[in-house]
Amino acid sequence: MTRTTAQRRAILDALTEAAGPLTPREVHDAAKRERPNLGMATVYRNLARLERAGDVIAVHLPDDATRYEPAGRGHHHHFRCRACGGVFELAADCPVQVLEGVTLPGGYTVEDHALTLYGLCPDCRTGDAS
Repeated sequence: MTRTTAQRRAILDALTEAAGPLTPREVHDAAKRERPNLGMATVYRNLARLERAGDVIAVHLPDDATRYEPAGRGHHHHFRCRACGGVFELAADCPVQVLEGVTLPGGYTVEDHALTLYGLCPDCRTGDAS
């Protein structure tokens, strides 16, 4: 079991309150509101500890830095805005989960999948992004 420090609590709070997975820099920026003296090295160190403890999971999107989100959110997908670069968690039924366990042509058996959708978030679509 990992001891919960004030810094670790601020990092977990930042991840829990986010609309989607955050990069370490985004975690740092959000957590500094609660812990102004929080350093970047502390964020990296704590994210690694939290991941090892199973409290957060790493999210790997194509052509993007590793992002992190709280564990236990179940199977879900992400949306990446092409304008602002934000990544958002989608709360929709999985359109491809029915393929898991299916054997595809050529003998490929689907065991898992990751799906990221790309487009514009509501703020960028209406020109309200800041």
